[in-house]
Amino acid sequence: MKKKLVLLVAVSMLTLSACSSKDTSTTTTTQSESQSAESISESQTQEVESTDSDLTSLGEIEVDEGIFNVELTVPSDFVEAQTQEELDKLSKERGFKSITLNEDGSATYVMSKKQHQELLSEYRELINSSLNEMIGSEDYPNFTNIETNDNYTEFTITTKNTELDMVESFSVIGFYMYGGLYNVFSGEEVDNISVTFINANTGDIINIANSSDLE
Repeated sequence: MKKKLVLLVAVSMLTLSACSSKDTSTTTTTQSESQSAESISESQTQEVESTDSDLTSLGEIEVDEGIFNVELTVPSDFVEAQTQEELDKLSKERGFKSITLNEDGSATYVMSKKQHQELLSEYRELINSSLNEMIGSEDYPNFTNIETNDNYTEFTITTKNTELDMVESFSVIGFYMYGGLYNVFSGEEVDNISVTFINANTGDIINIANSSDLE
C-alpha cells in the first residue's frame, strides 16, 4: 500500500547521513551556554525559519510496499545531486535491486523487505547513539536520561533543571527530526511527535512539546 508522508520539521538537515558526526546528527543548537541569550535566540529563530522553508521545498516521500520488495521514492534534497552512475555504485554496494534517478532529481530505491528492515535498524542505531551522547554532554549537562517508544514518536527527557533553559527548549527540534526521519523511511503515517521534559528530583512534568503544534 502506497503511503505519502509529508516530511516533518528539520528532516532535511539530517539527509540520510547515517555515518555523520555527532555535530551533524544532533542538529539542535550547539552554541555554548557562555553565549548571550540574545545571540542564541537570534540563531534559533533563523534555524526555525530555515526548517519551515525546507519542509515546504522537500515535498513528499512515497513508500510502496509490495509482496517481496519495498520501493522508496525520495526527493532531490536527499539525493544531493548524485549521478545515476553514483547511484548504481551505491545500489551495488548495498545490494539493492536498483536505484533510479528521476527527471525531477528524486531517486527511487527498490530493495527487499529484509534490506528495508536493515536500513531501519541502521537508523535506530544512529538515533539511539545520538540520544545517548546528549545525556550529560557539554551542550546538555542537565540531561540525565532520554527514553523513547519503539517508533520514536514519544520522547521523555529527564533533566536536573526545574524549568527548561534556552538550549533545552530548542532541543525539541532535534527530537522531532529523529522521529520524523525514522517514520518517513519506515512508511508509517505519523500525525505527531511528543517530547516530554521531567524534573529528575521531583518527577514533575516541566513541559510537553508536540510537533503538531508547528502546523
